Amino acid sequence: MPDDLLHWLERSRAVGFLGPGPVDDHIAHAVGFAEAVGEPPGGVVDLGSGGGVPGLVLAQQWTDTRFVLLDSNERRTDFLRSAVVGLGWAGRVEVVRARAEVAGRDDTLRGWFDVVVSRSFGPPPVTAECAAPLLRPDGLLVVSEPPDGEQRWPEAGMALVGLRWERRHQSSAGAGYAVLRQSGPCPVRYPRREGVPGKRPLW
Repeated sequence: MPDDLLHWLERSRAVGFLGPGPVDDHIAHAVGFAEAVGEPPGGVVDLGSGGGVPGLVLAQQWTDTRFVLLDSNERRTDFLRSAVVGLGWAGRVEVVRARAEVAGRDDTLRGWFDVVVSRSFGPPPVTAECAAPLLRPDGLLVVSEPPDGEQRWPEAGMALVGLRWERRHQSSAGAGYAVLRQSGPCPVRYPRREGVPGKRPLW
């Protein structure tokens, strides 16, 4: 019988892959991504999956969805692979150890996904540049937002990678999420090479 998700999230917190606070709070925050998306998508990338939130929580909710848990850190991806096997999801949840800039130029990943979720991957311009290449046209990028409600996604900057602002979602638990839509294929020049999105952000 597969292990329980709570078991793996508790282990994730114990080894420092989850932030402070009760695991139940992390789960509630992850569920907010599902609320923002609505209907279960066909394919999802968890950008900078870390300790598995929101990716593992969403994989439990959307049982027919293909998932890629993307992270560049060896310890975290080793943990995630163990969790995926332990939960019995190896057939539909893949763990990819790679920089997001590299993944965005991989033909098996680029332009294939309905949704990219990002909990704490990086600042908005870096997240946008790394997420957009993975999205199919009309796909959604859903990003956890600070509570102050400040607009961090300028139209001109997002347009460079084919994204446009759609709405801000407030979850039932009170968390905020930016919902952005991919208006067309991401231009071929993006993502730029490793490290450049952070050193020379789009905005």
